[in-house]
Amino acid sequence: MKTALLLSLALCGCVVAGAVWAQAPARAEFLDGGKTVPHGLPFSEAVRVGDTLYLSGQVGVVPGTLKLVPGGIAAQARQAMENIKAVLATQGADMGDLVKCTVMLADMSKWNEFNEVYKTFFHGHYPARSAMGVNGLAIGAQVEIECIAAVGPAR
Repeated sequence: MKTALLLSLALCGCVVAGAVWAQAPARAEFLDGGKTVPHGLPFSEAVRVGDTLYLSGQVGVVPGTLKLVPGGIAAQARQAMENIKAVLATQGADMGDLVKCTVMLADMSKWNEFNEVYKTFFHGHYPARSAMGVNGLAIGAQVEIECIAAVGPAR
């Protein structure tokens, strides 16, 4: 009886382990909706790996162009956040799915101005965040924001 029980437990363990090993590894899905930047640039708007969505950095460009919105850091921050919302929406996600944002500012003295805009895009909970001052950003942008979202199965 004891041997049969041990054999049964060992067999169950093998079945569970086999099921885990049999799962295919998550494949990267490269996503370019063309919602924020023109097609043909050397990066994807987002990459999905399993239940995680990695968004490329967004700057405050008029969607579909490489022209920065006028109005300085606040206007660029607002447009960058709107661009993030647009990329998330193409994947059936929203700002509440963000779990991590990295903010790059060309001028750290603009931190408070940036924060005033940033906080209006979240209600209740904020994603984890890092920020840094940088020596320059693409196309002369004053801010760039990259994000990671937990989105669940592909929708």
